[in-house]
Amino acid sequence: MDTSKLHVAMFPWLAFGHFIPYLHLSNKLAERGHKVSYLLPKGALPKLQQLNHHPDLIHFFPLVIPHVDGLPSGAETASDVPFPLHDLLISAMDNTKDQVETILTNLKPDIVFFDFGQWIPSITRQLGTKSIYYSVVNACTLAFFMVPVRRITLETTLEEQIQPPPGYPSTTVIIKPNEAPHIVGLSDPLEGVSLYGRLTGSMKESDAIAVRTCHEIEGSFCDYLAQQYSKPVLLTGPVLPETPDAQLEEKWDKWLYKFEPGSVVYCAFGSQITLQKEQFQEMMLGFELSGFPFLVALTPPHGCSTIGEALPEGFKGRIGERGWVHGGWVSQTLILKHPSVGCFLSHCGFGSMWESLVSDCQIVLIPFLPDQAMGAKLMVEELKVAIEVGRGLDGMIGKEGLSKAIKSVMDNETEMGNSVKNNHVKWKNIFSGKNWQDEKIDGFVQDLQFLLESGK
Repeated sequence: MDTSKLHVAMFPWLAFGHFIPYLHLSNKLAERGHKVSYLLPKGALPKLQQLNHHPDLIHFFPLVIPHVDGLPSGAETASDVPFPLHDLLISAMDNTKDQVETILTNLKPDIVFFDFGQWIPSITRQLGTKSIYYSVVNACTLAFFMVPVRRITLETTLEEQIQPPPGYPSTTVIIKPNEAPHIVGLSDPLEGVSLYGRLTGSMKESDAIAVRTCHEIEGSFCDYLAQQYSKPVLLTGPVLPETPDAQLEEKWDKWLYKFEPGSVVYCAFGSQITLQKEQFQEMMLGFELSGFPFLVALTPPHGCSTIGEALPEGFKGRIGERGWVHGGWVSQTLILKHPSVGCFLSHCGFGSMWESLVSDCQIVLIPFLPDQAMGAKLMVEELKVAIEVGRGLDGMIGKEGLSKAIKSVMDNETEMGNSVKNNHVKWKNIFSGKNWQDEKIDGFVQDLQFLLESGK
């Protein structure tokens, strides 16, 4: 293996759901002695510095995000902006092009990793360096929605958007017509067109595509992408961070130990999913109905400033010590490792998907966005390690459906519970070994070095 050290730059989309996976990859590269220059909004820097495990090799370059009319004052990331205004945030990111070009011209990295910055390849070509489109969503989503053969236009209907593209390698990892209207964002053709054009354009112009996945579970989708774009598709593996040395906060640890091993249901949907109050309350009633102890970590629903004011009437009195509904951040990695936690109810964001696969928990899924819906199909239909909670005709998750899903995986006497558990154990044994993950990163670095050598 060529032992020469690389210098790479990272320029992810302005969202913590992109910053953090890019930083996880940066840490894995720096662990092997490679240098990383990481471009990000100035205001995001304090929140990410603690996740930089190699400050001698990973250097942050803060960007000033220009104001765009219509955005809140000082908005820098997707967390500062409601979803309908994300197109304006894209404009703000595009307005950093001169800053980014100046930094890259001075640094002259070997490779630049990017996703939404579709103008990055034109800069790297001028510098004589390589650009890699690095996806933080699963390969099955890219293969389904973001391929040139689709040719989505403003006239493309929702029904046409959810049809598998020609040659798509799966009949199960798809979104069915009755599910499409309930997935946030998929029903807005204009948003789909702008995102489709930007991302397919970025992939077309890049020197290679990289995805945070592995051949074991998404090989056919990666091969399809390589064929569609006629360029290498490089796989990093799951790029999971090392388990933190810190202990779980005492209040959580003490409360969880009140319950039997493997009996607590943990629910979290990440920082970007905010429920309507009616849906939030229906889910709380579902947890109550299940009979299992539960820890729920969700943002307060729309129109509510706190979690407490959103709870159903009389809920606290009926639940008592059996349930804890929290409106702030928790250490998900440590929660999932706690011996009392036996079920993970997730939105199937890509990071949470990988964390669930390497945990000992049973997995229940409620996806909200298109990539989460595709990931859920991958987990349920192909890997067969999870179940998805069904929605009603109105798109709602009902309390009875939620309770039934939890009981079906938590009951060791049911065929479903045993089946998903046995399949999960099989895949966990593959994914959780440190050597396996290290081999994936080492192979990825070799691919990077080959890409550079082939261009000389």
